[in-house]
Amino acid sequence: MSIPFSKLSSPWLFFALTFGWTWLFWIPAVLLGRNVMEFPVVLLLVLGGVGPALAGILLTYLTKDREGRRDYWLRVIDFKRISLRWYALILLVFPILNAIAILLDVFAGGSMPQFETAMRLLSQPLTILPFVIYIFIFGPLPEELGWRGYALDHLQAKWSALISSLYLGMIWALWHFPLFFMKGFYHHEELGFGTLGFWLFCISVIAIAVLITWIYNNNGRSTLSAVLVHFMCNLTGNLFPLADQGEVYKTLLLITTALAVTIIWGPKTLTRQQDS
Repeated sequence: MSIPFSKLSSPWLFFALTFGWTWLFWIPAVLLGRNVMEFPVVLLLVLGGVGPALAGILLTYLTKDREGRRDYWLRVIDFKRISLRWYALILLVFPILNAIAILLDVFAGGSMPQFETAMRLLSQPLTILPFVIYIFIFGPLPEELGWRGYALDHLQAKWSALISSLYLGMIWALWHFPLFFMKGFYHHEELGFGTLGFWLFCISVIAIAVLITWIYNNNGRSTLSAVLVHFMCNLTGNLFPLADQGEVYKTLLLITTALAVTIIWGPKTLTRQQDS
């Protein structure tokens, strides 16, 4: 027998557990004041990063029966839930948005990025697979086992897909805040807390949350689809980083795309099958 839905299935319990676990490790990493990429401080970064997954899996096993638990894992591994056209969109949406942002920046007088990481990987092919695995494991997989794998359905049980996405996006952005104070981490070194880059990051995360909900809902609540689109977002950002003005254009493009999706598919479910 599963525990009654109303007692432990609140999304706010999930968020409390996620923040509690993650920040339990990330705040000490900040207070140590050392480069977070150095051992053993990097262990705090990694342990904190699995917070969403741990909370999602724990609450799934506490609140769901056998069928519910099976559904949780099927949504992670069932690649057939995603149609070919959605696979194409998942793989291409962020590269296309990045490319458009780069072109807009260049046309406005900016310089073409050097793509140093991409060039280095091409010159050292044996490093490509470890790099891709690193991007996949540290971020998309553990985060989406919680954010979309668990929390999104519970938010959508109470609110529309759009409102649920906005709530989740804001919480998702807030969850990242300690990273802005960690020496050696991208958010601290390249963005900084309270800067233009910081605000662009937060706004982008909220817009991306809408896009992921759209993809998730249109592919049978596929957690795998969320993992893959999150992965493509991170991979594209690492391979083809943008200058400051390019980030402004990309954020505007993300907002525009999220608005278009909401208008065309409808805010209630972000799918063609709107409830009457």
